[in-house]
Amino acid sequence: MQLKSLWTLLFSPVLLGAIALSASAQSVADVDADEWKPVTQLASGSSNLAELDQVTSVSQLTDVRPTDWAYQALQSLVERYGCIVGYPDKTYRGNRALSRYEFAAGVNACLDKIQELIAAATADFVRKEDLEVVKRLQEEFAAELATLRGRVDALEVRTATLEKQQFSFTTKLNGEVVFAASGLATGQNARGEDAFKTAIVGDRIRLNFDTSFTGEDLLRTRLQAGNFRSFTSSLGTFEGEQRFSTPDGSNEVLVDALLYQFPVGEKLTVTLEANAGATDDFVDTINPFLDGDGGSGALTNFGSRNPIHYLLVGTGLGFRYEFNDFLEISGGYLATDAADPSAGNGLFNGAYGAIGQLTLKPSEAIKIGLTYVHAYNNDFTANGAVGSNRANLRSALLDNPNLPDALAPFSGVDIPTSTNAYGVSASFQISPKFVINGFGSYINTRTLSTRGVLSRGELDIWTYGIGLAFPDLFRDGNLGGIIVGMEPRVKGVSRGLRSVIGRDPDMSFHVEAFYQYRVNDYISITPGVIWLTAPDMNDNNSDVVIGTVRTTFTF
Repeated sequence: MQLKSLWTLLFSPVLLGAIALSASAQSVADVDADEWKPVTQLASGSSNLAELDQVTSVSQLTDVRPTDWAYQALQSLVERYGCIVGYPDKTYRGNRALSRYEFAAGVNACLDKIQELIAAATADFVRKEDLEVVKRLQEEFAAELATLRGRVDALEVRTATLEKQQFSFTTKLNGEVVFAASGLATGQNARGEDAFKTAIVGDRIRLNFDTSFTGEDLLRTRLQAGNFRSFTSSLGTFEGEQRFSTPDGSNEVLVDALLYQFPVGEKLTVTLEANAGATDDFVDTINPFLDGDGGSGALTNFGSRNPIHYLLVGTGLGFRYEFNDFLEISGGYLATDAADPSAGNGLFNGAYGAIGQLTLKPSEAIKIGLTYVHAYNNDFTANGAVGSNRANLRSALLDNPNLPDALAPFSGVDIPTSTNAYGVSASFQISPKFVINGFGSYINTRTLSTRGVLSRGELDIWTYGIGLAFPDLFRDGNLGGIIVGMEPRVKGVSRGLRSVIGRDPDMSFHVEAFYQYRVNDYISITPGVIWLTAPDMNDNNSDVVIGTVRTTFTF
């Protein structure tokens, strides 16, 4: 073999190594020693970058032509030594300069190849003069090879250290602060009286301490304070309730959520809820972009998720099992007063809820959820507030001072109830900038005792809604949203209750629109409008309009 051919033998794999080593095409001589990452076994194509492929014929290299000056040399090297590799796109990319370090790496690689041939008793393919040239080159670049081996050894030590210390016990702090200014512009309450028109400013502050012990589990401790009051006291109905409102309104710091989530095998995730657990911790609400739990997305409870998700809250257990990319089952049980040992409370004797959901994902753009909820002594105010007074009969009688005339005589009565709810939710991402979400649910609530004033009976409750989300509207990171639907409404009442409380006489529509403007990675401002027709499902009550500007800080 001529020296020129051997030079090509060495030059070719080293050149490919240089490309794999530096995508920016800078020479290794210009790179800091701590940042330089050598590639081993360049000649055989088995580098740790997995970017080079062994070729068996020079014709496999699409950018090598028979007219190229090195064509014959490349052909000989492929057929005699198997010492040429190419890129996955079948190119060779041979017109690049290389450094002495890269050249030294190539010399070493081809020496290994020759030694393999000798070991395989095929030394007759290697000529004596070729070995003499290789020997001289090896001696000339001995210093560079020694340096290169030292760097590889150092990198191996550092890599081993990183692998051992890849995860360490850690707690991360993240927070969300919501400032909101909101005003009731016009409308009447559930009693047909003009609602008090006022503007308010409030906040909701959340601090999450997220701890992991294995790198795959999560212990979350959330502290929350807030003073944003709901408009229920003014409107006398649970419709239009905003998701970031805090019922106590005292800005007292409380442990709002305490949960531990961990995997069991590769497909099952278990969530233990110690305090204020909610279904969205372990069940997909199937409302992308709009369900931001009050800090982002929709402004209201109704706009955030299917109302049947609000039928349970508290302490218990949840799970999510992913059969594959297309099918998932999830569910859980939550007790409202699990820590109370008195009669009528506790983990199983007090108010509770159980949920099960089958989630179907036919494609990346489509998701469907089939949901069932059973609840005892809970209505939609358990973890939110949506719907008419009749749809929240138990809570309305106990807590609402502005009941409509039909319910006012029963104010303060504690009526035990049992509820079964059936819902379907779906999301379809038509394009990266347009998503349609929708849901529909039927809820049956039974009164379990007369308490001497109300007959036993059943309430047939319906709710539905559709949401349009516009990600990156007008600018990357912004979000536009429109939600239209009917909050929970009693459409039918069994004979025992029909003459006493009746059904909701009319249909009320919830219309909501917002635009979330992203100031930067940490701040967003969301102006929005909430329009309620026929408040508390009564056409005699004039429409309510609520305006809101929400500012959210995240860190």
